[in-house]
Amino acid sequence: MENSLAANEQASHFDILVVDDEESLRNILSQVLSEDGYTVTLASSGEEALRVFAKSLQPVVFTDIRMGGMSGIELMHAIKALKPETQVIIITSHASLDSSLAALRAGAYDYLIKPFEDLELISSVAYRAMEKIRLLEENRLLLGKLKEKNEELEFANRVLTDMANRDGLSGLFNHRFFQEALQTEVVRATRYSHPIGLLFLDLDFFKNYNDKNGHPEGDILLRTLAKILKESLRQTDIVARYGGEEFTMILPQTDEAAVRAIAEKLRQRVADFPFPGRHKQPGGKVTVSIGVATFPQHGTDATSLLQYADKALYQAKNGGRNQVC
Repeated sequence: MENSLAANEQASHFDILVVDDEESLRNILSQVLSEDGYTVTLASSGEEALRVFAKSLQPVVFTDIRMGGMSGIELMHAIKALKPETQVIIITSHASLDSSLAALRAGAYDYLIKPFEDLELISSVAYRAMEKIRLLEENRLLLGKLKEKNEELEFANRVLTDMANRDGLSGLFNHRFFQEALQTEVVRATRYSHPIGLLFLDLDFFKNYNDKNGHPEGDILLRTLAKILKESLRQTDIVARYGGEEFTMILPQTDEAAVRAIAEKLRQRVADFPFPGRHKQPGGKVTVSIGVATFPQHGTDATSLLQYADKALYQAKNGGRNQVC
């Protein structure tokens, strides 16, 4: 009785399909299940039941194991193919008990033996099947929420990783990421015999700019320069703030002639850009000096390549600035 009461409270949205070629048995099951609050649909054969199920996909099915035409086992397999979550209760006689056990192994939820000695058994098995469906749905929702949380966590981790690799002022990659990226690119270039271009860029007279315009304006200048560098290069190129007013750029699969041409275009674009306060700089404009190195001509590892670019930058600074060396 307790199961029947509990079923009544939760069964109003459950539709049960009852399949049997004996009208009296269908009527007994229909009466019991209807009194428990379920919506009951009847079918007199496996073929009819499958047509009904295909339209409604009932969550619980009671079916006799032996019927003319399609058997209960065959029906169960067809139902599971359409909706694996559907719970199928097999109805059998004592003589067919072995077949019922085989049905359980094949995926049936439970079985009932006819004639029914206690009608409460019908209510009980229906209630338990309903509870299993409810738990399956709760598990599905829980797994969905866990998946959503995992996706949120993965996104947060990507954001944190990106933040750890970025310079806070310019938004470019930071010094640490640049060092790791250069090592990686040299290994890749060595393996595939590809060239690499490396640019080492320094803002000319940056201290003068800060002194004349103020440090907040100097920060704006650095951010603007970072934007210019990003917009001037390819998405596959790596632009980083090396430190202070120094920037580095890794140009994969770019030979020396192309690297020097790119460096010269960058130098010219910066010199022509209308930075605020540029008239207070020597020559009335903001300029950069750039050192160029290429792999493997100027270094066969990250350290030697960076040292060469640094020396080239030093040469550009000593040679009068606003030039590429």
